[in-house]
Amino acid sequence: MEGKGDILIVDDTLDNLRLLSAMLAAQGYEVRSVTNGAIALIGMQTQPPDLVLLDINMPGMNGYEVCQRLKSNAQLQEIPVIFISALNEAVDKVKAFSVGGVDFINKPFQLEEVLVRIEHQLKLCRLQLQLQAQNHQLQQTQADLQRSLDHERALNQRIEAMVALEERNRIARDIHDSLGHSLVALNIQMEAALTLWEVDANRARSTLVEAKQLGSEALQAVRHSVSAIRSDPLQGRLLEGAIVNLAEEFNHLTDVMPDCQIDLSQPLSTSINHVVYRIIQEGLTNICKHAEATIVQIQIQTTDMGLSLTLQDNGKGFQLDQTTMGYGLRGMQERSAALGGQLEIFSKPGAGCQITAHFPRENHPPNNGT
Repeated sequence: MEGKGDILIVDDTLDNLRLLSAMLAAQGYEVRSVTNGAIALIGMQTQPPDLVLLDINMPGMNGYEVCQRLKSNAQLQEIPVIFISALNEAVDKVKAFSVGGVDFINKPFQLEEVLVRIEHQLKLCRLQLQLQAQNHQLQQTQADLQRSLDHERALNQRIEAMVALEERNRIARDIHDSLGHSLVALNIQMEAALTLWEVDANRARSTLVEAKQLGSEALQAVRHSVSAIRSDPLQGRLLEGAIVNLAEEFNHLTDVMPDCQIDLSQPLSTSINHVVYRIIQEGLTNICKHAEATIVQIQIQTTDMGLSLTLQDNGKGFQLDQTTMGYGLRGMQERSAALGGQLEIFSKPGAGCQITAHFPRENHPPNNGT
């Protein structure tokens, strides 16, 4: 029979030792027996038992003192002690519990009572050990989770930093390209005005007016690009509220109120929120400038997989293969790719334009070969 527990019996009466040892061994317990408290303490130091049956009245060191010394030892203090005694006074039982005993059995004892009390205490010990193991596992799991959260937070910060850097680089390139183009055109107009100054003042003046307009447009483009460098385009607002503000601004400029269907019940990272805001912002800007649309729809849906975005209008549309990607459309694609997203544009003359974007919940920066 498999051992049910290691029990140490401490009693100076040999008949009691033999009787208890035989009864418990027959029930499958491993049993050790000693006749005095000093030997018992030495044996427990060498091999701690699962439970101690301890007689109170023994010569030399009585059971109370043995229990006190046991409970003062950090390595042994969790061992349950059941006192066995012929004493039946209430004061004896109170003292037994006050020194650390967990139960009390009166002599003469009954086998069934002894077994029930022993098994009850051993079961409590097993449950306590299980609870300690579960608490340790819970603490370990919590520590692992905290490390994972710290790692994810640090990774998100690195991703957002990389996205911000890429955004600034993209804006710098766009400023260089668009401003350079505008300055070249402006220079040509100024040269033409100087050439015409002496021969045709009216044409020279008209040319200067066009040059001034080019300068104003270039300045506005630079201001727009620089304002896009802000680290938080939402300015602390929730994404849904920021999009509603964009829709209201669009309505103020065009008298067309976009139909917004927004479900952000499963929020994503801050970097994705920023990109979604930029795509809608630039898309509405393009519609306002070029589309002459009367219907505009914005749909955002979040799921366990990520986020889906659709921006659609019924405006003039354009031929994709004949359109040079400007600030808005190129910016949309670059921002989406930076977060592992996919952006598609569908349009043709007279059929409006539809922009769709999909972002995975777990996003990673693109591999630049470094």
